[in-house]
Amino acid sequence: MEAVVASLLERDSELRTLARAVDDAAAGTSRVMLVQGEAGIGKTSLVRAFLASVDGRARLLVGACDDLLTPRTFGPFRDAVESADGALAEALVAEPDRELVYHALLEDLSRPGMPTVLVIEDAHWIDDASLDALRYVVRRLENLRAVIVLTYRDDEIDADHALRSLLGGLTGASARRLRLRRLSPESVGALGAQAGVDGTALFAATGGNPFFVTETLAAPSDVVPATVVDAVMARLARLSADTRAALEQLAVVPSHVETWLVDSLLGGFGAIAEAEVVGIVEMRPEGLAFRHELARRAVERSLPALRRIELNRQVLRSLLKRDNADLSRIVHHAVAAGDTEVVLSRGLAAAREAAHVGSHRQALSHYERLAPHLDQLPVCDRAEILDEYAWQLYAAQRYAEAVDAAREAVTLHERADAPVELGHSLVVLSRAAYMADRPSYAVSTIERAVQILGRTDDAPAQAYAGTYQGALLALTDQPEEAVVRLSEARDVASEVHRDDLVALCLNYLGGARVEMGDLGGLQDIRASLALALSLPHHHEYAARAYTNLAEELFRSRRYAELEPVVTEGLVYSREHELPGHAYNLEAHRALLYMTSGEWDAAEKLLRRLVASIPDPGQLARLTLPPLGRLLARRGRPEAEEVLLRAWQTSLRGDAVQSLGPAGIAMVEWAWLSGDIGLAQEQVDVLLRRAGRTSSGLRYRGELLAYLRRAGAPAAPFPGCPPEWDAVLKGDWRRAADLWQELGDPYERALTLAFSDDVPATMQALEVLDALGAAAPAGVVRRRLRRLGVSHVPRGPQTSSRTNPAGLTNRQLDVLALLADGLTNAEIAERLVLSTRTVDHHVSAVLTKLGATSRREAARLAADLVPTGRAARPPR
Repeated sequence: MEAVVASLLERDSELRTLARAVDDAAAGTSRVMLVQGEAGIGKTSLVRAFLASVDGRARLLVGACDDLLTPRTFGPFRDAVESADGALAEALVAEPDRELVYHALLEDLSRPGMPTVLVIEDAHWIDDASLDALRYVVRRLENLRAVIVLTYRDDEIDADHALRSLLGGLTGASARRLRLRRLSPESVGALGAQAGVDGTALFAATGGNPFFVTETLAAPSDVVPATVVDAVMARLARLSADTRAALEQLAVVPSHVETWLVDSLLGGFGAIAEAEVVGIVEMRPEGLAFRHELARRAVERSLPALRRIELNRQVLRSLLKRDNADLSRIVHHAVAAGDTEVVLSRGLAAAREAAHVGSHRQALSHYERLAPHLDQLPVCDRAEILDEYAWQLYAAQRYAEAVDAAREAVTLHERADAPVELGHSLVVLSRAAYMADRPSYAVSTIERAVQILGRTDDAPAQAYAGTYQGALLALTDQPEEAVVRLSEARDVASEVHRDDLVALCLNYLGGARVEMGDLGGLQDIRASLALALSLPHHHEYAARAYTNLAEELFRSRRYAELEPVVTEGLVYSREHELPGHAYNLEAHRALLYMTSGEWDAAEKLLRRLVASIPDPGQLARLTLPPLGRLLARRGRPEAEEVLLRAWQTSLRGDAVQSLGPAGIAMVEWAWLSGDIGLAQEQVDVLLRRAGRTSSGLRYRGELLAYLRRAGAPAAPFPGCPPEWDAVLKGDWRRAADLWQELGDPYERALTLAFSDDVPATMQALEVLDALGAAAPAGVVRRRLRRLGVSHVPRGPQTSSRTNPAGLTNRQLDVLALLADGLTNAEIAERLVLSTRTVDHHVSAVLTKLGATSRREAARLAADLVPTGRAARPPR
C-alpha cells in the first residue's frame, strides 16, 4: 500500500488530463498521450490508476515492450489482444502481414460505441514493426475513437532513438505530453514522518524518485540505503531462502512471467507468495511481474554469472517446450544461457520473421547475433544467411559492411560450386558496392553475375541480374545502353511473372529516358512506384522509386511536383525502416529549401544529415556539395573544407551525377573567392565530362555561366538549357524571367546583378541581403561601385534573422504581407517572386507557426513581425 500511495502523490492533474482525453475521444476527438519520465517516477502506477478510473467507459487494450536483446515483433500489440477479440487479434497470426496489422489496428481503434484506450508501456524498448503501426494510425488520428497512451523514459531517448521519429511528428492538439516530476520535499517528508524516518535525509538520498522512496521506506533498517539496489536487496534479505531463489529465477525474465511459465519454472505460485505479500512482485492481467523493472534488474544483476546462466537455461527449456513461444524471447535466453545451437536455429527464424514484416532494425540485430557462429553451419547455409545479412546492412545504410558480408557470401558460393546462388550474391554485392561509392567494382561484379547466370537456365535469376546491370548503366552516364538492357530485362521479368523486377526496370528505365532528354520517363518512374506499392513485401523497391522520382523531378526543375513526392516518400521510408531512402528524400527537401530561398532551413537540415552518418557513400553527393555551397554563399570560412571533402568524395563516384554537384560547388566558391583558378581542376573535369546527358548539359551550362561571371569567354552550346542559354547570351531580362518562373531567387538575383542595369543590380543586392548571401552580395556591391553608384547600401549589420517561431527574413516578409490581407499572387508581385515560390513560403510559415489557416497566421503576425516590415517592395 505504501508503494501505491507514494507513487500517486502529486499526480491528480495528470489523472484528470488522461480522463478528459477519454471524454474527448467519446465525443470524436482522439489523442496521443505521452507519459514520460525517468525510471521509477511512477508512470506505470499513474496508468493503472487511470485505467481503473475509466474501466467500463472505454475498451482497454494494454501491452508493454520488453527489455530483450532484440524486441519482440509486434510485442506490445500481441500482449494487448491476448484476451481480446477483434481484427487486430486475427491479424496477429504466426506470420503476420504488416499491412493487414496496420488496417486491423486502425479498425479496432475506430470502433463505434465506447472509445478504445490503447496503452503501450515502456515504449523506449519498442520494436520497429509496432512503431511503424503506431505511425500509421497516428497519421489517421482524426478517423479514430481512441486514446493512445505511450509511456517511456525520456532520459533514454537520444536524438537517434527510433521513437524520436514518432514523437517528432506529434504536434499541436493531437498530442499531450505529461512529464512526471519527482516528489516534492514536502511529500517525501510527510511519507518519512509516517514511517518514522527523517524526511530530510530521505529526500536527500532519493531525490524524490517515488520508487526509490517506497523501496527505502520498505527496507528493514532505520538507515537510508545509498542506492535503489541497496534498498531492494535489503528487502530481499528478509525473505525465506525458497522465496529468494524463486525471485532470482523470475528476475532473469524481462517484463512479466505468464502463469504457464511460473508453473513450469517454480511448480506454482507457492514459493513466490511471500514476495507478493510484501509488495516485491504483483499479479497483472498478463502475468506475474516485479512491481518495478528496477527491482527486477537489481535482483538479476546481483546474481553470480554461473547462476544467471543456469537460470536462463531453465527459462529456455520451458520456452522451447511451448509451441507458440516468441522467437525473440527464445533468442534472448539462448544468448544468456550460451546455447549457440538455439541461437543459430531460432535466431535465423527470428531474423527472417522480422525482415518479413519490415522490422529491419530487429532483423539486423538478429543477424548480427548469428554472425559470430556461422562457421558452425554448412557452407551453403552460411552463404545464404550472409546474403540476407548483407541486404539488411544495405537497408540500414551500412553500405561498406554490406559489401564485406556479400563478398564473404560470394566466396562461399564459389566454394560450393552453386552458380545460381553465386549469381544472386554477386548482384547483392554489386548493389552494395555502388551505394558504398565503388562504382567500378559494382560494374565488374554485375558483369560477372550476368555472365555466370547466362550459362544457366534460370530465367528469373537472369532477369534479376539484367535489371541491376541496366540500373548501373543508367547510374554511370550510359542512358542509351541502359534503355536497351532494361527493356530486355523487363521483357524477361514479365515472362517469368516477376512484377517486382518489372517495377525496378521501369524505375531505372524512366531515369535513363529523362537523362536522354525525354521527360516521359517520369511516367515510367511513377508507374514503377505504383506497381511496387501494389506488391507485398517489396517496400525497398517502392522507396527506391520515391527517391529516384524525387531526383529526376529536382534535376528537371519540377519543384512543385517534388514536394509531395518527398513528403509521401519520407512517410513511407520511415514507416518501413529504410533510413538510406529517408536520407535521400530529406536531402532533396533540403535542396528544395535551398533553391526556393529557405536557406536557414536548408542549412539546418543539411548539417543534420551530414552529421548523422560518417560516410553515406553515394548519398554524400546530395548533402556535402549543397552544404558547402551554402556556406560559401554565406561567407563562412568552413566552406572550403566541406567543398574539398565533397570533391574528393565525388571522385570515388566517378559519374556526372557525383562530379557535377561537387565540381560546380567548388567553381562557385572559387568565383566568390575572387580567383576562379582555384577550381581549375574541377573546370577541366567538368568541361571534359559534362555533356550528352540531360544532367550533364545542365552542369555544363552552369559551369560556363560562372566562367562568364569570372570574366572568362563562354558561349551557349547546342542543347544548353534555356535559363543558362539566356545567361550565356547576356539576355538578362529573359534569364531573370525564366529563373523567376522556376522559383529560384538566388539565380535570378545573380542574373540581375550582371545586367549592368543599376536598378536591376540594386534589386539583386536587396534579394541577396535578404537571403543572407554575404559573399555574392559583396561581389554585387563592388559591381555597383564600378557602375558609378556613389551610395551603395550597406549590408545587414546585426540582424540575426532569427525569431521565436524560427522564421527566415523572407518568411517574415511573406507573413507581414499575408497579415495585410494580400493574396499569394499579390505577395509575389510585391516581393518580385514567382507565385509558386510564395506558395512554398506560405506553407512553410503556416507549418512553423502551427497555424491551420491564413487568418490564424495573421493573428500571430502581430507578435512576430517588426512594425513596417515588407511595407515597401524591393527596389
